[in-house]
Amino acid sequence: MFLCLFLSTSWKLVFQIILSLFVAVILDNLELEEDMKKIKQMRAREQSVGTKEKLPYRLRVFTKFPDRPQMVKLPRMPSEFPIPKIRESFMRQFVSQEIDEPLILNEISCTTPVKQAPKRPMLIDTISTKMDYKSQPTPAEVQASLQALIRDAYKRRNMMNDAELNAKGAGGLLARDRARSVRRVDNSAARPKAALEAIRENGEAGFTAARKGNQKGKEQDVDIKLLQQKKLQAEIRRNQQEEDLRENHPNFDTPLFFVGRESRFRKFCQTIVYARYEILRRDPVTGKEIKSSYKVLGLVSYLDWVMIIVTVLSCASIMFETPSYRVMDHPILQIAEYAFVVCMSTELILKVLADGFLFTPKALIRDAGGILDLFIYTTSLVFIAWMPQKVPEQSSIQFLMVLRCLRPLRIFILVPHMRKVVIELCRGFKEIFLVSSLLVILMFMFSSFGVQLYGGKMARCTDPDIKDRNKCVGVFWRKIYVSKMKIPSAPGNDHPRMLVPRVWANPRNFNFDGIGMAMLALFETLSFKGWLEIRDTIIMQCGLAHSIYVHVFVFLGAMIGLTLFVGVVIANYSENKGTALLTVDQRRWCDLKKRLKIAQPLHLPSRPGGNPFRAFVYDITQNIYFKRLTAFLVIATSALLCLSWDSLKPYTVSLTTISVVFNWLFVCEVVMKMIAFSPHGYWQSRRNRYELLVTALGVVWIVAHFIWMNDYTNTFGFCVTMLRFSTISGKHATLKMLMLTVGVSMVKSFFIILWMFLLILVYAFAGVVLFGSVKWGDNVGRHANFQHAPRAIGVLFRIVTGEDWNRIMHDCMVTPPFCTRQLPPLDSFWDTDCGNWTGALIYFCSFYVMITYIVLNLLVGELEQLILSSEYLTKSELLFSHYY
Repeated sequence: MFLCLFLSTSWKLVFQIILSLFVAVILDNLELEEDMKKIKQMRAREQSVGTKEKLPYRLRVFTKFPDRPQMVKLPRMPSEFPIPKIRESFMRQFVSQEIDEPLILNEISCTTPVKQAPKRPMLIDTISTKMDYKSQPTPAEVQASLQALIRDAYKRRNMMNDAELNAKGAGGLLARDRARSVRRVDNSAARPKAALEAIRENGEAGFTAARKGNQKGKEQDVDIKLLQQKKLQAEIRRNQQEEDLRENHPNFDTPLFFVGRESRFRKFCQTIVYARYEILRRDPVTGKEIKSSYKVLGLVSYLDWVMIIVTVLSCASIMFETPSYRVMDHPILQIAEYAFVVCMSTELILKVLADGFLFTPKALIRDAGGILDLFIYTTSLVFIAWMPQKVPEQSSIQFLMVLRCLRPLRIFILVPHMRKVVIELCRGFKEIFLVSSLLVILMFMFSSFGVQLYGGKMARCTDPDIKDRNKCVGVFWRKIYVSKMKIPSAPGNDHPRMLVPRVWANPRNFNFDGIGMAMLALFETLSFKGWLEIRDTIIMQCGLAHSIYVHVFVFLGAMIGLTLFVGVVIANYSENKGTALLTVDQRRWCDLKKRLKIAQPLHLPSRPGGNPFRAFVYDITQNIYFKRLTAFLVIATSALLCLSWDSLKPYTVSLTTISVVFNWLFVCEVVMKMIAFSPHGYWQSRRNRYELLVTALGVVWIVAHFIWMNDYTNTFGFCVTMLRFSTISGKHATLKMLMLTVGVSMVKSFFIILWMFLLILVYAFAGVVLFGSVKWGDNVGRHANFQHAPRAIGVLFRIVTGEDWNRIMHDCMVTPPFCTRQLPPLDSFWDTDCGNWTGALIYFCSFYVMITYIVLNLLVGELEQLILSSEYLTKSELLFSHYY
């Protein structure tokens, strides 16, 4: 027995190692070379330049209409108005394009210092009311005079409004750079800060070293800087196009074409929409920026926070809905529906009045998120206005209820970090589609081959004694077993039996009679579920040699094709995120910056010199043997949990007594460290504070244990011991750093985890609508069903691990005559116990692909990448964060 166990375990281990090596080779082939990474970085920059220069199509509509500029209305006297604004589109008609284009390049260029261009003499110095009759000026003199006048006017205007432009942040800086470039301000003006920082980040020193080194590196650095210049120029041109549309089209950037562009009402709506908690605040005394500790509050605006809370409460009310407890019949659930619709209506109205609906730069429907927002709102509004009392099975009303289950995706739309994750995943949809097409083609080839070989050969008679189809008629006695093990009965005590009709039928879960069912069977095989059943049936019906069909498909489809699919998804996400295109040195630099963020200064107090006793205790606590002794005590205390602390067991008293002794030793450790470090120095370390809390709980448990000594105190002591075991990570520097890395990785992957949970919640709500009343089968039963949302979430978490997901799907596909379908007027979906064949196929296959193949592997890849970055750590970096 032990030999068989050893052989099976060894074979499984060797197979997993070989398979992991095979997967590693495939993923390593997807890794780009260093030169290719640099080339793709260049292409990515060029593509970003091209896309940022063009306006979206919804804004290009205004270019098809003739220009209708309006005159400037002065609300004050001309003497009180500093300088009237001159239309830039009108101004550029008199500006020499031959001179402006080089000026734009010179203003943005940061590679070499630009020499100041000589100023032209002002031909028009003053403007007097006296008429001077002079000779007719030449066109060149008129053009030069106008240029000088406009340059001087805008120079004074910029100097007076400098404070206002600085208050606008990055947008104001970009507008000022654009204005200085187009209006031909002096070349001595400040260069764009964003361009300087972007170039310095790539390294001015690296550029100098490249000039001293080979010519290839020099050309590459120059290209990067030119691309940065082009990117900034494209941003300037894009903003210039929007500014021209604002000047020449009065209806541009006016919400709903009647709300004024600069009206107080619109500004009031914008204040409500964009009001948020400021993370960076400026000290009124020193003027320095102070980072707030409540960074989460500044993640979104206050209005979005309100809608997130309303959406969460609405989703909580949907979780109470069941096929028997419906929203149509209970006013308590309807209150949450009305509240959600009213709040979302108010939100959308404010956002439309603030930024417009479609034909404005920041319109509500400017991307897929806005379209999904409008779709969710329309679905909820139609449902609450309709509120049908009868929902026929597989009808449009039931489909409307399924669409209503998309409501949790509102949180995904409102949180920008989650939206960014989805955008980075879907940006390279082309590569994912190509590898998916490869898998579909592979399945189609094997399905066609399977239909030709095994079509009609999988069926057999329900009576195992009948092998001929012509004899499979009549009825036979079927024994009834209590369990699936079919244990033989004792002599003279037969199992109960019943008459069952003989039927010639295919296996319940698969067949190869058609291309569709064959592809479904092979798709289930890709997940390593049900392929043994298919192989055994093929062997029993066609012979042992035919098993090679299943084995070859498992090897090509599951081990190679599926691994390639997962690798492409992870590589595509990393590439769109930017990490896959980083070279080794760039990745080490990024890892170093991340490490510096989580590293903490050394909180270990220095050795006390004035008190010999404290110095002696300090030396003891810092001794390596003392640290090993405390680590051994933690492990020994945790080893006491190997047996159950039951008050009825005789050994429980001995275990608790030993645990009490260990807890007193930990109290002595805390006292010694407080003497050595002083209470203030001991409190500086977060790990010391946690150990102090656990030790205090241990003292409380000791007192409670000797007073009551029952199961409740034993449970409390068990929990304290578990908390004590968690302190083992701080006993070793490398282990502590790894635990810290895991914690940081979980925080960095929080939005991917939240996105996965929202998708599971959407599918759970839809599962209650589609399969909430389906009859129980082989796998859908007491512990796995869709009768309410919490149970459906449990089933979906089980499917995420791949546990019999295909069997649950086939139980939800049950159709008559294996279920009961009611006739009108009792034909609502909650009055029948039948499933939905098409709905189950789309529901389970899409969920398994989206969650298990994409999101879960994406999460694993992200965590692996963050954890593996710790391999660049050195001993000095570990010591840098010794105490935290």
